[in-house]
Amino acid sequence: MIHFLRSGPLHQLPVLFLRLFPRMSAAAAGGASSSAGGAAAGAGAAGCSVAAAGGAGVAGRLPSRVLEHVFSYLDLRDLLRCALVCRHWNRCLCADENSEVWRSLCVRTLGEEALRSDILCNLPTYKGKLKSFQHALSSHDCSRNVYVKKNGFTLHRNPIAQSTDGARGKIGFSEGRHAWEIWWEGPLGTVAVIGIATKRAAMQCQGYVALLGSDDQSWGWNLVDNNLLHNGEVNGNFPQCNNAPKYQIGERIRVILDMEDKTLAFERGFEFLGVAFRGLPKACLYPAVSAVYGNTEVTMVYLGKPLDG
Repeated sequence: MIHFLRSGPLHQLPVLFLRLFPRMSAAAAGGASSSAGGAAAGAGAAGCSVAAAGGAGVAGRLPSRVLEHVFSYLDLRDLLRCALVCRHWNRCLCADENSEVWRSLCVRTLGEEALRSDILCNLPTYKGKLKSFQHALSSHDCSRNVYVKKNGFTLHRNPIAQSTDGARGKIGFSEGRHAWEIWWEGPLGTVAVIGIATKRAAMQCQGYVALLGSDDQSWGWNLVDNNLLHNGEVNGNFPQCNNAPKYQIGERIRVILDMEDKTLAFERGFEFLGVAFRGLPKACLYPAVSAVYGNTEVTMVYLGKPLDG
């Protein structure tokens, strides 16, 4: 193995590695049902599922330096499987979220445009950036009048008259606590809504309306009028204060979904604006946005578990 690392063709490393340790394939059977979308998170939690005693023969004795070199050539799904082989492999993958393994995968997956911009400035680790990409707005679950730009995080609405258009995130949540940032990089128009939706909520409709919050399958905050929307009704003003400031273009709004308490809350900068919706259903809820202004752009970045306080 060491001789191959020194003299063999690098592109054959992953293939040789997977063939050398069939135990990995057996361990992978338990994790094969995990989706690629949750793989980045799964690799971090894999410690509780690592092969029983923590030893995997020769695999468990390979130096971390050798493992990291080989891991840096693998894709996300294979890294999750590797994290299940033994405790040694799991520690190698999960101890440092800025290791060469995650940096290499980040560069291959996200591309230079996203990594060089300030889109991911609030995510300090490569593993966190990769996880955010897995949770970004979906180019396959959106209105036909929008598309996700090459950076993978920004939605662009085409200038289509008399249409309201939206998009959902790639991954929804039915448990846990989650936070993500959303900001507009262009005019809001007459309606600009951020919030959550089930898979059943429509992502396109005729006219310029508050699409998000227009039925019982979505909940939204209209940044233009500062009101809350659900089931086609206005549920009050938000934030609940006198002369609440209007949203400013480029300002990052943090959305906090708590599926344990069934609440949706918002923050602006470091200011907690309060809980907007309570009593959310026990369902899979997705980050979502809807827009009406032509050529406006909306960016969403998943942050992970919210920091309390």
